[in-house]
Amino acid sequence: MTDYQGKKVVIIGLGLTGLSCVDYFLARGVTPCVMDTRISPPGLDKLPESVERHTGSLNEDWLLAADLIVASPGIAIAHPALSRAADAGVEIVGDIELFCREAQAPIVAITGSNGKSTVTTLVGEMAKAAGVNVGVGGNIGLPALMLLDPNRELYVLELSSFQLETTSSLKAAAATILNVTEDHMDRYPFGLQQYRAAKLRVYENAAVCVVNADDALTMPVRGADVRCISFGVDVGDYHLNHQQGDTWLRVKGEKVLNTKEMKIVGRHNYTNALAALALADAVKLPRSSSLKALTTFTGLAHRFQLAWERNGVRWINDSKATNVGSTEAALNGLKVEGTLHLLLGGDGKSADFSSLSQYLQGSAIRLYCFGRDGAELAALRPDVAEQTETMAEAMKLIAARVQPGDMVLLSPACASLDQFKNFEQRGDQFTQLAKELG
Repeated sequence: MTDYQGKKVVIIGLGLTGLSCVDYFLARGVTPCVMDTRISPPGLDKLPESVERHTGSLNEDWLLAADLIVASPGIAIAHPALSRAADAGVEIVGDIELFCREAQAPIVAITGSNGKSTVTTLVGEMAKAAGVNVGVGGNIGLPALMLLDPNRELYVLELSSFQLETTSSLKAAAATILNVTEDHMDRYPFGLQQYRAAKLRVYENAAVCVVNADDALTMPVRGADVRCISFGVDVGDYHLNHQQGDTWLRVKGEKVLNTKEMKIVGRHNYTNALAALALADAVKLPRSSSLKALTTFTGLAHRFQLAWERNGVRWINDSKATNVGSTEAALNGLKVEGTLHLLLGGDGKSADFSSLSQYLQGSAIRLYCFGRDGAELAALRPDVAEQTETMAEAMKLIAARVQPGDMVLLSPACASLDQFKNFEQRGDQFTQLAKELG
C-alpha cells in the first residue's frame, strides 16, 4: 500500500470520481483539500466537514503548496496552473494512477474512440460467467477506486485518453486500443497524433496488447511486437468468417461461434465481440463461459440494441448515435434480408451529413426523416425518403409497411434535444412504440 502520510494532497474536480478520491485518502489517514472550477459542483453536499474546499476557480496557492495533485480527467494537464505546479516539482496524477498503485488483481485495460463501453461490459460479463470476482468500471459505471477490494480476482477498466495522460503505474495483463478516430480535438491542439499518443500509454508495461488489424493507429509506436494479438473484420488472429450466408467468429483458423447465436447485431458489434474474446482469452478466462456470455449479452442500452422482434421484423434502438460517425459505424457492413427502414433526424449540430450518402444506396432502403434537420437528411436520397414532424409519426408509417426480413433502425446521426430530454428518452420512446406497433 502506498504511504501518503504527511503529504499535502489537493484533489481537482468533485463529482463521483472526486468523492472516491477523497474517501481513498481519508481511509488512509490523510485529509486532502478539494477544488473545482464550478461554483456548486455535484457531490459538494457529500463532502465531509473536515475537508477544505475551494469552488468557482482553481486555487493556485494550494496547487503550488501541494506535494500531490490528483487531477480530474476533465481538466487538461496543459492548463497553465497545472503546468506551473509541475514546473515547481509537484507530482500530478489521476484516480486511475492511485488505483493502479493499489490493485492486487490483474487488470484488463480498454480504450479507443468507439466501442469501449461495449467491450468493457462484455469482458466483465465473460468474467462473471466464469464465476470470477470481477470489478468493472473506470470511465463507465463506478470510478476505479470504488472497485478496490482485496477479494477481487480481476479488474476490467474502460479508460479515456484523459485518464491515461496522468497514469504511469498501469501494468495491464491485457490492454487494447480498439480504434482511433478524431475526437476531443479541442483538448489536443497538435491533432490526431497527440490524441493517439495519450491512448498508446495503455500498452506501456502491458503483458498482452490486443490491436485492431484494420486500424494502423492502434499499433504500438514501434509497430506490432511479440505481445500483440490482432482482431479485424477479414484479417487478424481473431476475425469474421463468412460461409453459406452465415458469419462466424473465428480464432486462429477455428470457427468458435455463429453470430446467429448472439443477441447483438451489426458488424461493429461482431468486431467488438472479437476484441472482448481476445482480451478474455489473454487473461485465461475459460473460452466456454466467454462464448456463453456472447450469446446472452443483449448490448448496452440505446447502442444498436435489439428492442423488439416479431413476425421476422427486427426493431433496433441505436439512439446513442448522436453524430454522423456513429450512424456510419451502424450502417457499415450491415446485412438486412429485406428492406432497411432507417430513422434519421433531430438536431445535427451543424454537422455535414454528406458522408452518410455512400451507406444509403441500393433499392432495399427507405429513409424516414424527422425533427429539426429532417429536410436536410431527406435530401441525401429524396427518392426513398419521407419527412415527418416527429419520430412517432414516422414509426406509424413504417409499421404499416414492414415485411418479414425487414429491419427498422433508429440511428439518427443527430442529437435529440430538439424534441426529447436526451437520447435515452428518444430510445425509450422508440422501444415502446416498436412493441405497440410491431
